[in-house]
Amino acid sequence: MTLIKSISGIRGTIGGPAGDTLNPLDIVRFTSAYATFIAKSLNEERRPKVVVGRDARISGEMVRSVVCGTLMGMGFDVVDLGLATTPTTELAVTAHHADGGIIITASHNPAQWNALKLLNSDGEFLTAADGAEVLDIAAREDFVYAGVDNLGTYISDNGFDSRHVEEVLSLDLVNVEAVKARRFRVCVDVVNSVGGIILPRLLDALGVEYTILNGEPTGRFAHNPEPLEKNLQGIMTAVREGDFDLGIVVDPDVDRLAFISEDGTMFGEEYTLVSVADYILGHTPGNTVSNLSSTRALRDVTLRHGGEYFASAVGEVNVTTKMKEAGAVIGGEGNGGVIYPASHYGRDALVGIALFLSLLAERGVTLTTLRASLPQYSIAKNRIDLTPGTDIDAILARVKEMYRDEQVTDIDGVKIDFADRWVHLRKSNTEPIIRVYSEASTVEDADALGKQIMKIVEEMI
Repeated sequence: MTLIKSISGIRGTIGGPAGDTLNPLDIVRFTSAYATFIAKSLNEERRPKVVVGRDARISGEMVRSVVCGTLMGMGFDVVDLGLATTPTTELAVTAHHADGGIIITASHNPAQWNALKLLNSDGEFLTAADGAEVLDIAAREDFVYAGVDNLGTYISDNGFDSRHVEEVLSLDLVNVEAVKARRFRVCVDVVNSVGGIILPRLLDALGVEYTILNGEPTGRFAHNPEPLEKNLQGIMTAVREGDFDLGIVVDPDVDRLAFISEDGTMFGEEYTLVSVADYILGHTPGNTVSNLSSTRALRDVTLRHGGEYFASAVGEVNVTTKMKEAGAVIGGEGNGGVIYPASHYGRDALVGIALFLSLLAERGVTLTTLRASLPQYSIAKNRIDLTPGTDIDAILARVKEMYRDEQVTDIDGVKIDFADRWVHLRKSNTEPIIRVYSEASTVEDADALGKQIMKIVEEMI
């Protein structure tokens, strides 16, 4: 079964029986539920409005047509951005004074997947409570469609990319002149999606000379689109052999960001946020947030700048909620997601690129030099496969009790912080497994710690 319903939206593979995959019937059902939820919260006597954007997936046009038609059938006005990044769509919601937004993207998943991600009127992901209400409405199919005189309207806005770029360039800590003066030479992998449309506009405005790999937004990804080292050998080789200052990699919806150092090695996906935070905190002292499975390096950098670090449960909406509570000046996730409140509360690779290049330009350093200046940690990622019906909560409770003398956090699974390392166990929402992330000064030590905890868990089963 490859249709996954969660509080953040619905995702699945294209084609197959209704109810088991992402198909037109389920797209209509879920879009109708979202529209019903949005309409319930409106007190004004006016037609609701929703912004829709999509990445370049092969199925995107089909899904977009169904989503937009359903919204119009529910009496909603639709602003269709066409091909647009996730952060572009988020910004467009508030710019258009819309009541919500739907992003059609499966993010880093392979080409056969697609998804609907749901936004509120602030252009932010729905809270857990709101997402649960949408799921409940979808299960009850409690929909009322509009009569012929009250159908929604459709308008196309294909120019919002320029507004997004302008917004990034206007940020106080984006040092446009310093970046232009540095005259960077950059290789960029946009994995055949919407990054190929918007990133050239940003780089042109910053005076960066660039070469684009996999630039046509066909949705036929040239490699696995998740920006991990094992999938990026092409750009790593291109940077190493092409005399570039750095490489830039984004995922299909351009909310995740990874860098390649000038020698063709990975800068480290976890260190995208850490380095940008180091730059922000140097200009704007304050607090930071990342999720429990992200590197401890952000905490170390934050303390070095006199701020306080906070951890959230995994998930972008959990990070942004904690950022608001803590008054954080920067935050995000270790998967390359930078959230900068001076722009908006959403992961935005364009903001990350502009701030990172500003950092390099102001300090006059290379990526290898910058990476060496940051706290050195490595993360290992493992999993424990379980049989369906295993009481994962009971297992995690026993692990928590075993390590009660250490610093333990249980807001999302169980995280055990030791003096110089940590391990985080959390159950998957979609399959019977426990994810085991661990970090230490070397990847070998991190993996050994993860395997040690895994052995203890396996003995409990």
